[in-house]
Amino acid sequence: MRVLGVDPGLTRCGIAVVDVAPNRTATLVGVTVVGTGAEQSLDRRLLAIDEAVNEWLDRHSPDHVAVERMFAQHNTPTVMGTAQASGVAIAAAARRGIPVALHTPSEIKAAVTGSGTAGKEQVTSMVTRILRLGEPPRPADAADALALAITHAWRGGLMGRGLETGNLTSPQRASSFPTAAGSPGARGSSATAAQRVWLAAEQRSRGAGGSQGWGGGSRT
Repeated sequence: MRVLGVDPGLTRCGIAVVDVAPNRTATLVGVTVVGTGAEQSLDRRLLAIDEAVNEWLDRHSPDHVAVERMFAQHNTPTVMGTAQASGVAIAAAARRGIPVALHTPSEIKAAVTGSGTAGKEQVTSMVTRILRLGEPPRPADAADALALAITHAWRGGLMGRGLETGNLTSPQRASSFPTAAGSPGARGSSATAAQRVWLAAEQRSRGAGGSQGWGGGSRT
């Protein structure tokens, strides 16, 4: 499965592509951060993001696109800009018929570190280990986009649900993973410690009546 992850933002928008094998081994394909200055007009800033996302979609042809789901209780102007950047990425994928899924910061942190309250450095450190990189990806927006792509591939593969993330922006289609929940290897020793923690946490959440949302209010 090839996943393109987008960590949206007007000033810095992380874009990453990761390949994930059936045994859940993740490999870096590419990562970049698109930056625009606050002095530029909103239309020019969104255009820069649109051009970058479209270029990466055409260059790498991902199977799925994952975008960070927004949530914040304060700093409305920042949230609005981030939401606008998200819309650009979502529309670009939809235009090509590529399924899009949204993941919250706590989901991303839990998937790659085993803790939904992990800090940025923990996320960056785990992404570096998971992708077997020689050095941590910088800036943090690059690491966040990589973590997002990994999260989507791992979560869809482990749960055997493809794009069922609770908030889809395009029609669901079957996961590219050959391993589905309940089939041989779905919960085998090939899963990492972080994956096993995440799977157990999600099963507990679903057993308690589904996701209760997330109230941290901060972005990854």
